[in-house]
Parts: sequence; structure tokens; C-alpha cells
Amino acid sequence: MNELEKGTLLIAEPFLKDPNFQRTVVLMCEHDEEGTFGFVLNRLYKKTLDDLFPPLEGLDLPMFYGGPVEQNSLHFLHLLPDDIPGGVEVLPGVFWSGDYEAMIRTLQADRKKSKQIRFFLGYSGWSKGQLEEEMEEKTWITLPATKKLIFDTGHAVIWQEALKTLGGEYRQMVNYPVDPRSN
Repeated sequence: MNELEKGTLLIAEPFLKDPNFQRTVVLMCEHDEEGTFGFVLNRLYKKTLDDLFPPLEGLDLPMFYGGPVEQNSLHFLHLLPDDIPGGVEVLPGVFWSGDYEAMIRTLQADRKKSKQIRFFLGYSGWSKGQLEEEMEEKTWITLPATKKLIFDTGHAVIWQEALKTLGGEYRQMVNYPVDPRSN
């Protein structure tokens, strides 16, 4: 696998100080000659989806901070291509976006399906060559994404679980302090 392609997780190295990405895991949804686009998977937003999106009032679904770009935009990942057509397959069985009206109807008809959708406010973006520079600086560790890590792992432990999946020295990184001087 090319380490920079859609369906790849970008795992922030343990000492990254950037407050937008400290101890985060970003799912890359697009990567091409123009740049990179994805969502932070493990940063819960302070408000729920129905606080911000009235058509889903009463559903009380979690919202995630997708990244620092266009924080007034709503995005979603899902496992429901038959119910929500028009999405882009990011990795086998995981889709980004799709028909908003179909998404609303699906959630209103069957609340259980909310476990198969994750919502994001804003996104993470890198211009042409920017992510490659960060990779050379060893800012990110890559791992192929899985449905399980995206949809079944608690947001508070995604960073740790992603590193543990890599094994070896990476398993030890979960215990590193954010600031090595505090050790």
C-alpha cells in the first residue's frame, strides 16, 4: 500500500504540539496531486448533531471535530451505501458523504442505523506537497484504515489502538507523555 492514499490513517506522532492534531487519528478520504482531505476520528465536538442540524432533532447523535478547515461544514462517513446513495468509497465498505436527504430519512426511519454513521464538523486539509513534507518530518505514522477502528473503537482510545495495531516500538508510544520534559 502506498502510505499516502485514501483509506489510510494518519496517526499523530506522540510529541506533536499542533493543538489541531495532537494525539489524533485522521482518515484520509482523498489524496491526489492537488492535496489531501480527511477527518479527525477521535476528537468529540462539544455539541451533538441535533444541536446543529435541526432536521435530526431528538436523535442526540455525537458530532466530531473533523479538522480546522471550514468548521461550518457538515460531513459524514457511513456504512450504508444502499440507504445513502452517492457516497465516495474511501475503503471497502466505508463511504464518505452521499445524498443528505436520504441520510436524514434513513436516520428518522431507523435510529439503530446511527451506529453506522459518523458526523464531522469541518475537515482536515493539506495543500499540494504539504503532507509529504510533514511525512518527511515524521509528523505522522500511517496505517491502513479498518471499519472496526473507525466505527467500533471508542473515540477516546482510537489513537492508542491504532498505535497498538502497528506493534513493536509503536505499542510503547501509547505511554509517552505529550511533553517529554514532564517525564
